[in-house]
Amino acid sequence: MSAPVQPPEARVASEHPEAAGYRAGRTLPLRVEAMRQLRRRRTLLMGGVLTALPFILIIAFAIGGTPDGEDGGGGPGGGSRINLMDVATESAANFAATSLFVSAGFLLVIPVALFCGDTVASEASWSSLRYLLAAPVPRVRLLWSKLVVALGFSLAAMVLLPVVALAAGTAAYGWGPLKLPTGGALSAGDTVPRLALVVAFIFVSQLVTAGLAFWLSTKTDAPLGAVGGAVFLTIVGNVLDAVTALGSWRDFLPAHWQFAWADALQPQLEWGGMIKGAAVSVTYALILFALAFRGFSRKDIVS
Repeated sequence: MSAPVQPPEARVASEHPEAAGYRAGRTLPLRVEAMRQLRRRRTLLMGGVLTALPFILIIAFAIGGTPDGEDGGGGPGGGSRINLMDVATESAANFAATSLFVSAGFLLVIPVALFCGDTVASEASWSSLRYLLAAPVPRVRLLWSKLVVALGFSLAAMVLLPVVALAAGTAAYGWGPLKLPTGGALSAGDTVPRLALVVAFIFVSQLVTAGLAFWLSTKTDAPLGAVGGAVFLTIVGNVLDAVTALGSWRDFLPAHWQFAWADALQPQLEWGGMIKGAAVSVTYALILFALAFRGFSRKDIVS
């Protein structure tokens, strides 16, 4: 019976245990992977889109006049799904919160799916994945480096939008308290910490999309398939959440809690919806990340 075939990186390590200076943990450093991804055209394009969005909204408000939104409907966490469009031009804080409100449901899904879905599949499509593993970069180390960098860029995209919106909103509408459409306001001193909490929750809620994209990225050599598949499944989750006949089963859908961050923009901070939503999202994400690592460790890399 023939001996089992070892992965290239395991074979190199076993044949050359005395290789001077080789440390598996030092292969593919995070800074190297980060610089590779930063120079990618899609990274620059996504940064440009997120930077331009606040200015597009300012122009739209200037053309259309004072915002006059409709009630966004009820949702988990009591105050969820409040419509911040009604007070979008009251201050820079309101404008930043509105920018997050209009983009959290779909636009911010795109960079997460792009950064996490393209990262491994693109290496396979370029036929460079096999050579990375033969360097030798251990498979777990390769996935870990790519996942950390992808999540870092996803978080950076979510931070970029409100930062630009705050700067642009200050120039257009001035700095002031965050006025709430339900009445009351948050002081200027509380605004930035509350917006930071909103961004943190949106990032956690998007970990499901990140997990889907990353898992699919380890399964295919078509980056568009991984990215598109993650976006499609996220949309399916949103559609299922709209089916009220599912009743309490919707509580197990990450999409059901995606606007629970609105509870952070209340005079009295409410944690219930955000804690439940974060727990659901993290659970799904951990399962998907585990599937990605497990499947990739056994995958026959032929490209």
